[in-house]
Amino acid sequence: MSSILIKNAIIVDSNSNYNNTKKDILLENGVISSIEDNITDLNAEIIESDNLHICPGLFDFSVDFPEPGNEQKETLDSGYKSAISGGFTGIGLQPTIDPSRDQKSDILFCINSSKEIGIEVIPYGSLSKDSKGEQLSEMYDMYTAGSLAFTDNTRPVVHGGLFSRALLYAKNFNALIISFPYDKTIAPKGLINEGVVSTKLGLEGIPSLSEELMISRDMMINKYHDGRLHFNILSSKNSVDQIKIAKKTQNNLSCGTSIYHLLFDEGILDQFENKFKILPPLRTKADRNALIEGVKSGVIDVITSYHQPNEKEITEVEFNLSPFGTIGTQICFPLALTYLKDFLGIEKIVQCMSINPRTILQCEVPIIKKGHRANITLFNPEKKWIYDKNNNTSKSENTGLFGTELTGLVIGTIIGTKFHQNL
Repeated sequence: MSSILIKNAIIVDSNSNYNNTKKDILLENGVISSIEDNITDLNAEIIESDNLHICPGLFDFSVDFPEPGNEQKETLDSGYKSAISGGFTGIGLQPTIDPSRDQKSDILFCINSSKEIGIEVIPYGSLSKDSKGEQLSEMYDMYTAGSLAFTDNTRPVVHGGLFSRALLYAKNFNALIISFPYDKTIAPKGLINEGVVSTKLGLEGIPSLSEELMISRDMMINKYHDGRLHFNILSSKNSVDQIKIAKKTQNNLSCGTSIYHLLFDEGILDQFENKFKILPPLRTKADRNALIEGVKSGVIDVITSYHQPNEKEITEVEFNLSPFGTIGTQICFPLALTYLKDFLGIEKIVQCMSINPRTILQCEVPIIKKGHRANITLFNPEKKWIYDKNNNTSKSENTGLFGTELTGLVIGTIIGTKFHQNL
């Protein structure tokens, strides 16, 4: 019998009767068998640590591990390990771009590759063939293989008719459509937010209008079909306001934002810092504050790392030539604990990074409760550590946060019988 005994852990799980209590938790053969004040099991592997907290295993809603095709950025294996080191026991895997995952075999490849390490992988299928936005992909075939959601990643679906047909078709098998709300025709050469900083740097800006127009269109189409729609990355105050109003009449509408859009604004790009070059772009302080308030109020459901790895050769170039994206699955949760804990609280962070993502995807939500399969993240919300190149677990290094001191350490994860301990 394989047993793990977690000692003196503070439970953070709004779905559990033991929420905000300190307990011992015994796991036997990958299942929670007992939760008591004091448990003794001489045969169990003991996990004990200062200020130990546990929560339902975290789920990173939007990551891009571009294998096959761009393994120099991140392989599936390196991505899975990086996610687990960040406390994630599950991930929503974007269909990447070149090549896109638009058929059943692509979905099975991703799921099968994750079995040995044990992480739960939900591969999103491409909404359109080759993510070109011209013809619907074989969505139902991918759904039967394990794809619960469909999106063209960071390629917005420009064709309103195609988007309409996707929502209507997905409704037949209750799949989720994920929208990347960006009308590129508004600013086809845009690089950063349109505003003071873009003017100062002489760079073409991307107005929030490009996001808000697409949100308005997609919400209207979704309301017409009564489908299931999720907006992946919000960046503006007006977007939050639109969603807030729409949620009053649309039950199957959800949205998320990235940890970076919650923590930073356009000012960080003042010195052409391309490692914070993200699409949608970091916007104003007012936008950032509105996003945080949106999370707190429940308008925004999900916080994701929005992990987008890129190799050195294409990132260490002039700002206008560098690609969008930054890595983050390893540090998303620690960043949230460091900078958002006092305002949002740990329970809200866990809600947005564990419970809500799985609820939106309609997959099983782990609960710290007797009889449930072990799916747990272990962490110390007060432990300080420095994130640097030496402890970076991603294959890529496109981040502007090396050398940052973080307050919040992921101790490890337990997925079934597998205990992944961070060293």
